[in-house]
Amino acid sequence: MAPSAAFMEPDNLLTPKEKNKLRKPVVEKMRRDRINSSIEQLKLLLEKEFQRHQPNSKLEKADVLEMTVSYLKQQSQLQMKRSFHKSSQFDFREGYSRCLQEAFRFLSLHKVRTETQTKLLSHFQK
Repeated sequence: MAPSAAFMEPDNLLTPKEKNKLRKPVVEKMRRDRINSSIEQLKLLLEKEFQRHQPNSKLEKADVLEMTVSYLKQQSQLQMKRSFHKSSQFDFREGYSRCLQEAFRFLSLHKVRTETQTKLLSHFQK
């Protein structure tokens, strides 16, 4: 039995609408495969984190996505706290340095060096 002509039509005989109709399921499958692959990668990257929250449970894709979002929010907040802490330390050091410079300038304006001034300058230099 010879193959029917309907299955042997070359691409140039199909209208653009028919080509899109044939291509759509293939494109959709590729899109789903990309999504599934990315979810699997997230699952592997954050496996330890997931085990900590839900040990011995099979995670659905939605669970993986929700937990990933939660983890990323948590990391973002930690980073902001660290950044604020470093900023506070920097501000403190800068303020201390300015205060020290002002104290040196003030003490250097007075010609007479008392014992207290000398001790204070010595203390600041430490």
